[in-house]
Amino acid sequence: MNGILNILKPPGMTSHDVVSVVRKKLNMKKVGHTGTLDPNAAGVLPICIGQATKISQFLLDGKKKYRAELTLGIETNTEDIDGEILRQREVTSSPDEIREAVLSFIGEYKQIPPMYSAIKIKGKKLYELARQGVEIERAERTVTIYHIEIIEIFKEKVIFDVLCSKGTYIRTLCKDIGEVLGCGGVMSFLLRTASSDFSLDTAITIEELQALENVEDILLPMDYPLQHMSKAIVKSAYSKQVLNGNRIYSNYLIDTIHEPIGQEVCVYLEKEFVGFGIVRNEDHNQKYIKILRLLFEKE
Repeated sequence: MNGILNILKPPGMTSHDVVSVVRKKLNMKKVGHTGTLDPNAAGVLPICIGQATKISQFLLDGKKKYRAELTLGIETNTEDIDGEILRQREVTSSPDEIREAVLSFIGEYKQIPPMYSAIKIKGKKLYELARQGVEIERAERTVTIYHIEIIEIFKEKVIFDVLCSKGTYIRTLCKDIGEVLGCGGVMSFLLRTASSDFSLDTAITIEELQALENVEDILLPMDYPLQHMSKAIVKSAYSKQVLNGNRIYSNYLIDTIHEPIGQEVCVYLEKEFVGFGIVRNEDHNQKYIKILRLLFEKE
């Protein structure tokens, strides 16, 4: 079984908990998620099954969309409402000032990841160090906030939708907004509404998954989130060359290579998605596709 499940992770479960449920349901070991959601957050969590685990990096690289609630006037050690309160301050900013501060983060900005995160430094996850009372210096990361829509501002609460790049911590965004306003802030609610091409309206709950007799009925194809990529469709006569990882020349293809040098493409054998390649150029200016990753072994 190979494909992707769009799971609605409930609050109270870790992303790995969801993977464990799917493994048990399918009686398969080759199962993985595509981007950690905080245990207390809910939302879209694509789960890769079988050979689809080999494309998880492409899903990790995709944009994410969230609905979040920011509570101003509080600072905690975890940057969310569940952490130990470090400081409380009065919120004196007007709704217009709050709106301006929130929207000022649209674009690229440098974030310092929270200590309570799964990032590894020298082989140790930061949250493991944080639980031991150890805090270490973290390097800034450039993240991109593509869009923010403010849904409501009510006293110290701000509800907003945000579209952002991979690796963006919404907890840290909330903390940073609070710092700009001079009163501190924490994330008090988080729902991931989209991850790459997977959205909330097509996600299934754990309960719905457990009730299914045939999971393959809802399994999405491996290339479902890759529709934005160009396709290189290889003629069946050249299947051996592809599965051996050899170069793919234009005459191997149903159509010629139109893509520019350096562009990654999805490689198909007729209708079957078999891997990824990148367009390269030989010394005599003949384009070819170099195989980057095969999803299936040669039989």
